[in-house]
Amino acid sequence: MQYPQNLETAVAIENIVRENGSIPATIAILNGKINVGLSSNGLETLAQMGQKARKSSRRDLAYVVSQGLTGSTTVSGTMVIAHRAGIRVFVTGGIGGVHWGAEKSMDVSADLVELGRTPVAVVCAGVKSILDIEKTLEYLETQGVSVTTFGETRDFPAFFTPRSGFMSPSNLKTVKECAALIDANIQLQLNSGMLIAVPIPENEAADANKIQEALSIALAEAKYI
Repeated sequence: MQYPQNLETAVAIENIVRENGSIPATIAILNGKINVGLSSNGLETLAQMGQKARKSSRRDLAYVVSQGLTGSTTVSGTMVIAHRAGIRVFVTGGIGGVHWGAEKSMDVSADLVELGRTPVAVVCAGVKSILDIEKTLEYLETQGVSVTTFGETRDFPAFFTPRSGFMSPSNLKTVKECAALIDANIQLQLNSGMLIAVPIPENEAADANKIQEALSIALAEAKYI
């Protein structure tokens, strides 16, 4: 997302969190210092840097901190920092997953491994639609991650669309039920994360057929790169 749209989006999300009675704590690394809760100046700095800020997963945290760099944290990196800070829930757009052809490339997002070993609940709109959602859900099962859809059905969302064609193991219909899930995970000391998938509203969703068509074309073209 380009500046200033990225900044406007970040501020809007923080305001939504406040309006619902919680305290937002946007996480990032600024000049080698881990920040849990950015000031308005910090948000502005990160937004203006855009892709110049180093993408920081668990693997990158020590390097970015030791070299005094600025980094935007991935789901993996954010989970690590949130857990150390005592934050049990965070929200993001979509998580990484298993890439198409991963059986040959071994291209699997560190987000999935982190979800299997860090007890933080991640609320998102599902897996990014360019990924192999079926294999991603299988991998999450292997990692022991609790996956649930928030809503009336078990349909697992595909980021831009509310249905991916695959099902979550369960669905929860109320915020209270979600809170109970998070609490049970903590009380049982499972030491694994939770993925709560919130489908995009129908009136905001993209055309699933167009998304699938574009994805098919992109995957076909990628074979020749």
